[in-house]
Amino acid sequence: MPIQLNHRSQVLSELGATPEEITELLAYNQNTFNSTNLSPNSTFPLPSEPHVIAWKRYHARAQDLGTFTALRSALVQLQFPIRAGISETENYRAATRKGNPADSMAEAIGLELEKPESLQLIIHPTLAGEIPILIAGCRADFIALVQALTKRNEPVSIPDSMGAAAVSGFNNWERISYYRQEWETQQEQPATEIEWKAEFQRLIPQKHLYQDFVIILSQGNYSAVGAAELGLDEAEWLHLCLTIRLEHECCHYFTKRVFGSMRNNMLDELIADYQGIVAANHKHYRADWFLRFVGLEAFPNYRQGGRLENYCGNPPLSDGAFRILQVLVKQAAGNLENFNMIHIEELKTLENQARLIMVLTSCTLEELATEKGDILEENWHNCTI
Repeated sequence: MPIQLNHRSQVLSELGATPEEITELLAYNQNTFNSTNLSPNSTFPLPSEPHVIAWKRYHARAQDLGTFTALRSALVQLQFPIRAGISETENYRAATRKGNPADSMAEAIGLELEKPESLQLIIHPTLAGEIPILIAGCRADFIALVQALTKRNEPVSIPDSMGAAAVSGFNNWERISYYRQEWETQQEQPATEIEWKAEFQRLIPQKHLYQDFVIILSQGNYSAVGAAELGLDEAEWLHLCLTIRLEHECCHYFTKRVFGSMRNNMLDELIADYQGIVAANHKHYRADWFLRFVGLEAFPNYRQGGRLENYCGNPPLSDGAFRILQVLVKQAAGNLENFNMIHIEELKTLENQARLIMVLTSCTLEELATEKGDILEENWHNCTI
């Protein structure tokens, strides 16, 4: 067994994990971040991905038409309602999978929003490049947008504790249409349908030219935690919640783009919540906020319904392994808070913010939870970008 696995197993054993639970947790906490995706000459922020150009067009149109109208004309999913079974209809499949115009389709009566005039689109700068951000006007609209863009317009239940969604890899047929127009203008003779079909086959492997990444945010309480629970003013807390959600999801985008991984896993959530909290709290990390967000504010007791149970793995961790995971999360958060306090001035630069994400993604949850968090200091001093 590799030395790292021996060390991780020892940490789990000392926390009281049985051999079976150790096996579960070693698999769950396996680090899937791949630093080889990062070029040695990379500088931050990274250049924006190609889809951002299209979303800047939508943003410009939104200034005259309104955000929802501008987006509905561009994204075919917004031309259909949320309805059980709609994703299996012939017309829906033709529109979303083949790019057939939805104008004359009986099912394409449009997505209904309660507050369409309140939908916002911003292009947000991040360490990993700009990202299109949709901010829903109310909870019901957030759910509708998530269902349309991630659930194929099916009325799938969305957990109350979910206040943001990263939409990745959906086909944007407006971009394909735009690509075709650009391609046709470059031909010496008018292109035939056969020639376009041949070009389309060449386009298919180049997913960056037609698949988008966008973040959808709601404006309610973060992780279903109210202002009174943190002793904050309601309006102030809702403003902070939006910042935390925004930077949390942007961190997931960073790890996906730079390290090729974005999972429903507690290591990912620890890192992303760190980024959200420090952005909302003047670069200071609050472990107590994070623990309340995940349901561990009364540790060692866990609050049922806390966000932690959304990240139990597949297949889910056993009850015993889940209890050990709670201890790991508690200790890792404490170590991260101590690290933040020591390095607070250094962490105010963009370069060092990217550096810390690289440090955290090089660790496992067991390593981050070890006494005093020495692995953080060691990796911080050894990390160069």
